[in-house]
Amino acid sequence: MIVADRVGTLLADLGVGRAFGVVGSGNFHVTNALRDAGVPYTAARHEGGAATMADAYARTSGSVGVLTVHQGCGLTNAMTGIAEAAKSRTPLLVLAAETGGAAVRSNFRVDQDALARAVGAVPERVHTAASAAADVVRAYGICRDQRRTVVLNLPLDVQAAEAVPGAVPARTTWAAPRPDPASVAALAELLDGAQRPVFIAGRGARGARAELEALADRCGALLATSAVAHGLFTGSPWSLGISGGFSGRLAASLIADADVVVAWGASLTMWTTRHGELVRDAVLAQVDDTPEALGAQRPVSLGVLGDVGATARDVLEVVWKSEGYRSEAVGRQLRAARHPVPDEVPGERIDPRLLSAALDELLPAERTVAVDSGNFMGYPSAYLQVPDEAGFCFTQGFQSIGLGLATGIGAALARPDRLAVAACGDGGFLMGIAELETAVRLGLGMVVVLYDDAGYGAEFHHFAGADHDTVRFPDTDLAAIARGYGCDGAVVRSRADLAALHGWLSGPRDRPILLDAKITSDGPSWWLAEAFKGH
Repeated sequence: MIVADRVGTLLADLGVGRAFGVVGSGNFHVTNALRDAGVPYTAARHEGGAATMADAYARTSGSVGVLTVHQGCGLTNAMTGIAEAAKSRTPLLVLAAETGGAAVRSNFRVDQDALARAVGAVPERVHTAASAAADVVRAYGICRDQRRTVVLNLPLDVQAAEAVPGAVPARTTWAAPRPDPASVAALAELLDGAQRPVFIAGRGARGARAELEALADRCGALLATSAVAHGLFTGSPWSLGISGGFSGRLAASLIADADVVVAWGASLTMWTTRHGELVRDAVLAQVDDTPEALGAQRPVSLGVLGDVGATARDVLEVVWKSEGYRSEAVGRQLRAARHPVPDEVPGERIDPRLLSAALDELLPAERTVAVDSGNFMGYPSAYLQVPDEAGFCFTQGFQSIGLGLATGIGAALARPDRLAVAACGDGGFLMGIAELETAVRLGLGMVVVLYDDAGYGAEFHHFAGADHDTVRFPDTDLAAIARGYGCDGAVVRSRADLAALHGWLSGPRDRPILLDAKITSDGPSWWLAEAFKGH
């Protein structure tokens, strides 16, 4: 056994979920070792797509995702996806082949440690054959327990060396801290004095719905999420949906009128708070298991270091019972709240709100929605309901367009029991179109919806009155291109054109369907106006 074989076998034993990548000479052996040890592997068409698939798989499944790449250019091709995963604290393990120590003039040689650090990932390395097991266990532990993206460099000379037999070192595990009693008492006191409390749950609150709902029921808090935690409170009559740029008018108004806002595992970015406007008049508290996250984005009156679920349970034991924000009047407003859907106007293009509402009616409830970035992105985020927090995959920590299709593929593989829906703009879709072949090759019955305005909508709306030749493109039949890849495809200009989707849903669903929806683009979306404030 060589070291490359030992690495792949050990990672399988540790319990990684699925591997994605593009195989070259540098990662050939370690990838096959993973496969031989039982780890499923998906071959992508580009390392950037593979990185995003692995990221989405990890977010949706809760398992560690693996990306395997060639040395040098294989890693640089994947860097946007790695940056997204690192900024989003995805437990993603990147197996990056690396030139050998003596190959100082290799054309593949780059500073891979510096690349990882530059985007917020953690660089690790298999140093020698003797240390290989310890190096792998350490890297996996950081990835799994600390929710970090780790780039594990695998020098070619070390990979090729004979593995050193020996026992695998025990893995040291980390647990999120339990809050100290003084912090629990302070948060309970804050909630006891609140008349209009709101909870905003983020990525760090995933898995803690029961604890947060129990505490919210006790103190009368309304429930909201950041975009990445969308779906966490699906079905609750006191859910406001997403806080921030994607909020409807009622939700934004109720959050802005809160007197106490508690962020649970949410970083309170400018997107979640509308540049601070939604929490400006509230006493702000934040619960997080990472010390540096407390107060990093917004000044807070109270920062509590602790696991979200454990903190909510501890506070529940000492907080008073209160109606809080949950009056009958607020309940009636929430029950009546709907995102606006315009009447259909005959023409060559369909309103994106009408399109999104119609899709929500047609698609099965058990779905996983993946959303790319762009002027369109709030329509699927706001209008397409999801069953829970695993039903929404939002790879937008780096705010790059072009990740939506690969995100949908990774999410589809993580939850094959649900229909994957990838919502993309035409510009972002064309950036990642190579992965359409991957979806067809895998036989994924997923829906790809293009909000097609024939350009980069964010730019031509933001720079109103300017020369838009650089961001406008000829209208193209992208459905025909998709059919060339082996998908089903249809152009959608009206609600009646969605009959193609209805027929596909009734069929075997053994291939993707792409809907090239030619949408109206009369002005900037409401979230875009918020996003560009201060830019």
